[in-house]
Amino acid sequence: MKVVVQRVSQASVDVVNELGTIDPTFEPQQIGSGFMLLVGVTDEDGEEQLSWLAHKILNLRVFEDEQGKMNRSIKDIGGEILSISQFTLFADVRKGNRPSFVKAGKPEHANITWIKFNEALRSGGVPVREGRFGTHMRVGLINDGPVTITIDTDNL
Repeated sequence: MKVVVQRVSQASVDVVNELGTIDPTFEPQQIGSGFMLLVGVTDEDGEEQLSWLAHKILNLRVFEDEQGKMNRSIKDIGGEILSISQFTLFADVRKGNRPSFVKAGKPEHANITWIKFNEALRSGGVPVREGRFGTHMRVGLINDGPVTITIDTDNL
């Protein structure tokens, strides 16, 4: 799994339908202070990767303490998470100009793994809102810092 973690003061997502308008079947999601996550899954990812990654994100100390140092976790600040499935994190652009996505997980596996990952985050006591898997989404955020960190479970 690969995740781009962005510390945000706010973030939101809505879904665009085939007509290019906001999909009325999806309730737009919004969070305040916390993390906006872009989450990529491969076919090799399973319980070990998602558990490790959820633990790492829930305990990542990138929020400022009273002395202005990055020393507090999302749990410490009572933050929220907006999780967005993002297969393009596995784009391979080494050859040609059109990215290859062969390393991205097959949709069935990736969706189930992403849902379980979000559940693992919730079980850590942090509210998690989600985009909609496999759809055209519009994501907005205010990156706070900016703080952007990438985490790859290949580095376990």
